[in-house]
Order: sequence, then structure tokens, then C-alpha cells
Amino acid sequence: MHSASASFQLVSSAGRPAEEERIRPYTRKWEAHVMKTIDEVRFRRVPPGEAARCDVRHDMPAVLLSTGGFTGNVYHEFNDGLLPMFVTAGHLQRRVVLVILEYHDWWMTKYGDVVSRLSAFPPIDFTADRRVHCFPEVIAGLRIHGELPVDPARPPEGRSIRDFRRLLDDAYRPRINYLERMERKAARKQRRASGAAATKLALPNKHPAAPAERPKLVIVSRTGSRVIENEEELKAVAADVGFDVRVVRPERSTEMCKIYRDLNASDAMVGVHGAAMTHFLFMRPGKVFIQVVPLGTDWAANEYYGEPAARLGLRYVGYKILPEESSLAREYPAGHPVLTDPAGVAQRGWDVTKKVYLDRQNVRLDLARFREELVAAHRYLVAGKRKGRPKTKPLAI
Repeated sequence: MHSASASFQLVSSAGRPAEEERIRPYTRKWEAHVMKTIDEVRFRRVPPGEAARCDVRHDMPAVLLSTGGFTGNVYHEFNDGLLPMFVTAGHLQRRVVLVILEYHDWWMTKYGDVVSRLSAFPPIDFTADRRVHCFPEVIAGLRIHGELPVDPARPPEGRSIRDFRRLLDDAYRPRINYLERMERKAARKQRRASGAAATKLALPNKHPAAPAERPKLVIVSRTGSRVIENEEELKAVAADVGFDVRVVRPERSTEMCKIYRDLNASDAMVGVHGAAMTHFLFMRPGKVFIQVVPLGTDWAANEYYGEPAARLGLRYVGYKILPEESSLAREYPAGHPVLTDPAGVAQRGWDVTKKVYLDRQNVRLDLARFREELVAAHRYLVAGKRKGRPKTKPLAI
């Protein structure tokens, strides 16, 4: 690795012709506009006498990747980055060094727990680290299997999305256990200060123990666009159906393990189509994922979240709103193509779809109609508990 010349030198036996290839190590090769933003790295074949002298020698392979492109959107951080990293390097049993182009400190802070389960060694910032690192081989770029899949029929064979979820469980468990210990310690201190009698403490930041037949439902709340305008009423209806309800509002500063803790312990998740639906990966197989599908988002909702959720083993429900449940019904007259023909409007281009259906649309759920989905989900979950449906256990505390 010779970052001073933005290259890797491939040292080969004398007599081989000089060769050079340039690559942009990012997964979305089919999206030309984003690939143009990715830095290039040169791969040059050189004879031994012309190779740079090694400052650091590694006895394991390197994987070169970029955290540029769409990084900053949680869907793409998983789909274009973490999942392809798992597909490409997961079978190497952490004996691999990650070399990262367009390195971001915040990205490592956010996903360091997961990265540490893929590599036992500190990642290398390709641009900032000017030392010459030498490896026995380098894997240039990451393999991607599509939209949030791990195809067990493709190399490395036998791995599935459930294996990736187990990796997440291993990655977040230590940090969550630490947080729980600190919360218990703080609660004990508070009780002593108030002079309360010493009793066995329940875990703080958890809801009071609910009856076994009362499943836990998490509403993933949005701000900006695609907001559930009657979210408070939705909470009341879900509680009336029989759910123990919690609202989660993911922010850029929210620690990932805290979102994982909430969803790993949940029985059902409700949210409106958008990047935050990627957090269905944190749920246990056998649970329920209800995605509210606004106008004009049918294909994307199913392709990016519906089908992947089913592959994970979740019971997926796509709740397609009616025109009268969309805030767009207050902007356009009844019968307008925006309300009646979203597919036709989408043919005018992505920019139109984004502007109309993603950036300017909220939902006001028909709670009588949505209640039917909640009742069905509740019955499914309660029946599963009564039958002892096999399921992944929540994090051990």
C-alpha cells in the first residue's frame, strides 16, 4: 500500500510487463453519478527492485473499501457498507485488515462495534497513513448481493442474513451489558439517596413488567417528511389493542446499540417507509414488521425493506395508505394524478418522485383500518407465545 501515490504496488517476478488498473472501491457500480464522487486507487504491477520498502508488514490480507458515496444515510451504511463487508470478509474470522478510503472518524465511532467483529485489527485510513504497508494479498472492493441480502448460494457459501444479525448481536452485547450495569448502579445510588428501602432493582429504562400476553411494540418515529401526524392517537390505539408501546426517534447522535436494544427486545415494529426502516435488521426472526407505505413508494418499500425483512424471518406487513390518508390530499384536488396514479407520476423521473412523494408527504392513518393490522399482529404474536414458536432470545443481560 503506497498512499503517497494513491496506489497499491503489486510486486511480481521479474519479466512481467508493467500493468496499471484504476478502481473506485465502492459497491454501487450501477450508479454512475455517485461512482464519480469516489476517489480512485491505482493498482500497479512493479518488479521487486522498484517496489517501495515496507514500513509495516502484515501476515494477513487487506480489504480495500470506501466509506464515501451515500454514507450518511443509515440504509446505505448497512446496504452498501456493512453487509458487503460481512459478505467479503466475514469468513476470514477477523484475520483481515480493513483499508478505508474516504475515512470518517464519525463512521468508526458509529459502527466501530460492528467493524471490530469483522477485523481484530485497527482499520487503516488510506489517505492519512503515509507508511508503506505490505500484505500478502489485497481484496479490492466489496461484494454486494443486492438490497440488504446475504445470498447463501453465493460466495462465501452458506452464510445468510441471519448470520449477519448474529454478528450484530455479538457486536452490541458488550456495550449494552455495560449500559445496563451503569443504569442499575445509578438507580441504586438514587434509591439510597432518597432513603428508600433496599430491594431488588428492576432494570432501569425498561417499562414495568407487562403480562406475558402483552407484546412490546416499537413505533419508529420520523421528523421532517413522512411523519405520522396522528402518532399519539396511534399509540393509544396500539395500547388498547394490547401492546406495550414505546416510541423510538433515531437521531444522528443516537448510539446504535441503544436502538438495537429497543428493537431486539420488541415483538413488533411500526414505521413509515424511509431509511430508518433499515433497523428491522435489529429485530428477532419471528417478530412482526409493519411498514406504512405512503403514496408513490410501493416498489421501493417492498424492494428495500419488505422482501429483505421476509428473508430475515420477520412477518412483514405493508400497509398501503389510501389517498385520503396522505397529506397530499390537502394539496391536490380529488382525482388528481398525484393521488390516483403515482406510477404515472413516477415516470416523469426520480426528481419528481422525490420532491412530491418523499419530501412533501406526511400520513394521517385511518386508525380504524390500521387497527385491523395491529389486531392481526397481536393475535399472531400471542398465538406464537402460547404455541412456543421457536425464536431467537433477546440479549442476555
